[in-house]
Amino acid sequence: MRIGVLGAGNMADALATQWARKGHGVRIGARAPEKAVALAARIGHGAEGGTLREAAEFGDAVLLAIAHDGVEEALREAGPVAGRVLIDCTNPMEPPFERLKTGAGPSAARRIADLTGARVVKAFSTCPDTVWRMTPPEFGGRPLGVPLCGDDPDALALVRGLVSDLGCAPMDGGSLDRAALLEATTAFLVGLWVAGEEALAMLPPLDAALPREPQRASS
Repeated sequence: MRIGVLGAGNMADALATQWARKGHGVRIGARAPEKAVALAARIGHGAEGGTLREAAEFGDAVLLAIAHDGVEEALREAGPVAGRVLIDCTNPMEPPFERLKTGAGPSAARRIADLTGARVVKAFSTCPDTVWRMTPPEFGGRPLGVPLCGDDPDALALVRGLVSDLGCAPMDGGSLDRAALLEATTAFLVGLWVAGEEALAMLPPLDAALPREPQRASS
C-alpha cells in the first residue's frame, strides 16, 4: 500500500517507520520539505520525503500527523483529499487536560471530514509515539487495542489492516460522530497518566463490565 504522511514529528516517525518496515510505500510530507527528506532517510526501507502536497497525492491512505493547531494550514498546503482515506491521529488537547480545544463543538475528526470531504478514520490517537515504536505493542501478553471511528466501511477495513501490521488489535469504535467521545477519553486518560495514576486500573474485564452478548458500536 502507498501511505502519505502529513507531518515529520514523533507520531509521523513512529507510525511511518513501522509501516515502511512492513513493506508499504511511504512518502513523508512537511511544511519544511528538508525535514521530511531527513526523516525518510532515517526510516529507510524506500521511504521518501518532500512537500505536504506530494505526500497527499502519493498515498492510497493519508496519515494526518500534525499538531492540532496546525491542521487547517497543513491541509490547505496538502491540496484536495476529497474521497481519500484520511487517518486522523490528532488530539485537540493541552495541559491541564480539563477541556478540549474544540470546546462544545464537533470533534476534530468531524471538522477535518467536513473541511476536506475525505473518508476520515480516527485512529492511533490514544497513545504517544513511544508506544507505537514498540514491536509489537503488547502489555501482559495482550496486543494493544486500537479504537477506530469512521463512517466508510472500506476506509475502516483499510485502517484495520494498518493496525494489524503494527501487531495491534483493531477495535470497533463506531461512527465518526463517536470520535468526539474518543478525543475526550484520550484527554481524560492523559490527565490521569500525568498525575501518576494507572488508568488501566479503573477498567474491569469485558465479562464483568458486560455480562451479555456484545453488540457492535457500528453496523
